[in-house]
Amino acid sequence: MVRALALNCTLKPAPAPSSTEKLLREVLAALGDAGVESELARVVDYDVRPGVEKDMGAGDQWPALREKVLAADILVLGTPTWMGHHSSIAARVLERLDAELSETDDQGRPILFGKVAVVAVVGNEDGAHKITADLFQALNDVGYTIPAQGVTYWNGEAMGSTDYRELETTPESTAGTTATVAANAAHLATLLAGANYPA
Repeated sequence: MVRALALNCTLKPAPAPSSTEKLLREVLAALGDAGVESELARVVDYDVRPGVEKDMGAGDQWPALREKVLAADILVLGTPTWMGHHSSIAARVLERLDAELSETDDQGRPILFGKVAVVAVVGNEDGAHKITADLFQALNDVGYTIPAQGVTYWNGEAMGSTDYRELETTPESTAGTTATVAANAAHLATLLAGANYPA
């Protein structure tokens, strides 16, 4: 069974409504259609300390999230757009994933080799392409494989005020892209589970 973990990098603690969560749930539903088991976590609800170690000491709750990250075959990283960039919470996740560069499996491969990452971005301002480029580079650096067309996003009208969660229906272009992201991620994760990169 392929497993996915979605990390919601909204700035809003639960139970505040989150457009990022809406899009992530749509991705997870599409992954479910492909037979993938999934879980969603809102990172801001955890005390994730700044740093680049696996465990930053007393009170740090990243180790609990890290266990979920390592157990998942697919990471879905979701972020809102703020001032044209990904959220500070998404940046914190990338900083903490940096610790995995020094972790290897019993054959000497980085432990995130063989795992897949995709991205989901929402915002009522431009920035999705820049954010995606930054996140893809960082996720690939630590060992994740990015599938073809591995991002889904929604940008509202420039200088508008409508949030994704306020839309009555999901735009057809976003829904189609989400379905492609899920299908490609599930396909790639299944292939890598059967044939990881050589040591």
